[in-house]
Amino acid sequence: MKNILVTGGAGYIGSHVVVCLSELGMNPIILDNFSNSEPSVLDGLKKITGKEFKIYQEDCLTKGVFDQIFEDQVIDGVIHFSAKKAVGESVEKPLYYYENNVSALINLLQAMDRHNVQNIVFSSSCTVYGQPEIIPVTEKSPKQVANSPYGNTKQIGEEILEDVVRSGASLKALALRYFNPIGAHHTAEIGELPLGVPNNLVPFITQTAIGKREVLTVFGDDYNTHDGTCIRDYIHVMDLADAHVKGLDLLDDEKGQNHFEAINVGTGIGVSVLDAIKAFEKINDLKLNYKFGPRRPGDVEKIYADNTYASNRLNWNAQYSLEKSMEDAWRWERQLNKGNKSAT
Repeated sequence: MKNILVTGGAGYIGSHVVVCLSELGMNPIILDNFSNSEPSVLDGLKKITGKEFKIYQEDCLTKGVFDQIFEDQVIDGVIHFSAKKAVGESVEKPLYYYENNVSALINLLQAMDRHNVQNIVFSSSCTVYGQPEIIPVTEKSPKQVANSPYGNTKQIGEEILEDVVRSGASLKALALRYFNPIGAHHTAEIGELPLGVPNNLVPFITQTAIGKREVLTVFGDDYNTHDGTCIRDYIHVMDLADAHVKGLDLLDDEKGQNHFEAINVGTGIGVSVLDAIKAFEKINDLKLNYKFGPRRPGDVEKIYADNTYASNRLNWNAQYSLEKSMEDAWRWERQLNKGNKSAT
């Protein structure tokens, strides 16, 4: 049985990846400091899988934490999620983001080298493309100047991985540049669990629908899009989790000792903020209270993926629709309200 270290494994995407790994007979080992998640996630994982997973409640910046894990466990691969991820907050606190997102990756890679752990799937982002000149974006689309410190930390992370591989170190690295994850596990036992006011659209939609938030603010109605609102590529979190597991398989199949590549993971469909709101209203038979506000610093006007390479290289394609994602997100929000699991 393969042991896979999942940093940020109690987080939104990480917890869904843990489920996928377990269902495929692997043993996920979780590292999480619960700065952006809650211990209740572990209960949800147990209900879904029937298993309890080894967890290290530590910070990736803590000296020696990765050495301890690699000495305790035989690790066959790492999926690295641990990072701060709010675009707006990164604009306000750039040094905080550079320390947390970049230094943690360096700590991990140094320990992997010391303990001869080769395979890593890195949580990257479509923000590496900045505001692309041509959409949909392919893996060959040029990286633009990042629109936010958060986006820049993802660019730097990829550059670090590529430089380490180029240096001759025994590292096989895959950067998954994913777009906007939404939705929840179909059981509603795990899902997106923002602490405080959400930074992402869909949890703000669901919290407004259930009454936790009085009104949803749409940031900007004057963009050069069909309805004036930003366009994104919204992907179901279980589709995204599946791509990470297939990424590990790709690295296992890679014969050389050194490897780096980046792959887009999205649906290939551009959806505006207003389109997303309407999809939520339609599938769940609800009306949302929303208003328009000024543009938000760091936001890209429009971006969505070309999935051709992911389909060919990973044998992966998104399976879930926008409507299914919105349905699962609303089921999760109702479950949260029933169980009072989330902070307001």
